[in-house]
Amino acid sequence: MKKLMYTMLIGLIAAALTACGSNDDAKQSKSDDQKTAQTEQQKEAQKKQEKQAKEMQKKLDKQKVDDKKTVAVVNGKKVSGEEYNAALSSSQAQYQQMGQDPTSKEAAKQVKQQTIDNLVGQTLLLQEAENKGYKATDEEVNKKLKETKKQFKTDKQFKAALKDAGLTQSQLKSELADSIKYQQYVDKDIQTPEVTDKEIQDYYDQFAKQSQSQASGGKEQSQMPKLEDVKPQIKQQLEQQKKQEALEKKVEELKKNAKVEVKL
Repeated sequence: MKKLMYTMLIGLIAAALTACGSNDDAKQSKSDDQKTAQTEQQKEAQKKQEKQAKEMQKKLDKQKVDDKKTVAVVNGKKVSGEEYNAALSSSQAQYQQMGQDPTSKEAAKQVKQQTIDNLVGQTLLLQEAENKGYKATDEEVNKKLKETKKQFKTDKQFKAALKDAGLTQSQLKSELADSIKYQQYVDKDIQTPEVTDKEIQDYYDQFAKQSQSQASGGKEQSQMPKLEDVKPQIKQQLEQQKKQEALEKKVEELKKNAKVEVKL
């Protein structure tokens, strides 16, 4: 918005100075030249970024496996390379969000292990959900599909996104059904302890301590918000953390009686 306002302001000033004589015209010409140079620099920077993004994507794609390859067998159910590649993209994105290169030698190993562990865990949890009788009705799936489509402005964009993901609408509906069963199971069967006020206070104090440490290390310290202002966010964060820990514990329990064969 600031950039847009700045551009508009330059335009208004230029219009006001048009009648001020040849000297002002020369100044305006110089300003136009500067703007043109800036535009060229921006284009070059954009081209460079696009080139780097393409090079990174090539490296990321090299970590994928053949879609038809069986990467694991969990209690007799085959996990395909297609499923692995979809989960891999999510793992890679997590590393990039943390400012790490998922294609470096060490990170690549961690990404691979994280992806296969997640897939095995999700498969075990989904099998448990189905064993407990959780189902997704056509109405629930269609509602979920409708919500997914709403994220796109047009049906053409939705179909293009499906194509990019290597999915048909039928496959997407199958995945949505699995996610519904999975969520039902997690909500009803995975119990987590309540987040206490003490835990919230401890989390807040730890964050404040880290902030002070950064300030003493020469980094600029941002003003700490009041606890009551961030309490809901902290509580939600801790709830998600406890839920994740409970799921990991459940996966370890399920593994004890499961037959898991990794083929990757």
